[in-house]
Amino acid sequence: MKFIETSIPEVKIIEPQVFGDERGFFMETFRTTLFNENCGERVFVQENHSKSSHGILRGLHYQTENTQGKLVRVTSGEVFDVAVDLRKTSPTFGQWVGAILSAENKHQLWVPEGFAHGFYVISEEAEFAYKCTDIYNPNAEVSLKWNDATINIDWPLVGGELPLLSAKDKAGLSFTDAPKFK
Repeated sequence: MKFIETSIPEVKIIEPQVFGDERGFFMETFRTTLFNENCGERVFVQENHSKSSHGILRGLHYQTENTQGKLVRVTSGEVFDVAVDLRKTSPTFGQWVGAILSAENKHQLWVPEGFAHGFYVISEEAEFAYKCTDIYNPNAEVSLKWNDATINIDWPLVGGELPLLSAKDKAGLSFTDAPKFK
C-alpha cells in the first residue's frame, strides 16, 4: 500500500497494490500495522456500507461526541470525496481536501477525527464502504452546509446541476455557526 500526502497532512489517500489477471484481481485494503505507521494508531469499531444514486451529495457530516475518524472507499461507481478541517488550533483550519474515489482506482481516503466528511456521486450510482473509529451517535451529528462560501468547495457537479440532498443536509449549518473542535 502507498500512503499519499494531501494538502492537509493528516488526510491521506491510500493506494493499494492490485494484483490482477484475466480471472480478476486481489488487493489488500487494510493492515493495522501499516495504517498505524502512516496515519497514527487507531482502533476501528464500526463499518458501514451505503449505496447512492447519481447526483446525490451526502454531507458534510461529523459528530461532536463519539468523534469519528473514517477510512472510506468506493466498491462500485465513483464519488468525489471531501474532508474539511474543523480543528481550531490546526494550521489548515477551514481548509478542505477532495479526491476522486472509484471502484476503478481503488483508492481510499483517511479522514481523521476533527474533520467534516462528505461525498458527491459522479457515476450512475455508487456503493461506499467505510470503517469508523467510534460508533454512530445521531444525537451528536452535525451537518455542515455543503456549499458554504467560507469553505468554498469546488464540487464537480455533473452538468452544473444542484445535488440531491437529504432534509438534514439541506438544513446544514454555515461554517461560521457550526461547532468546531479544539
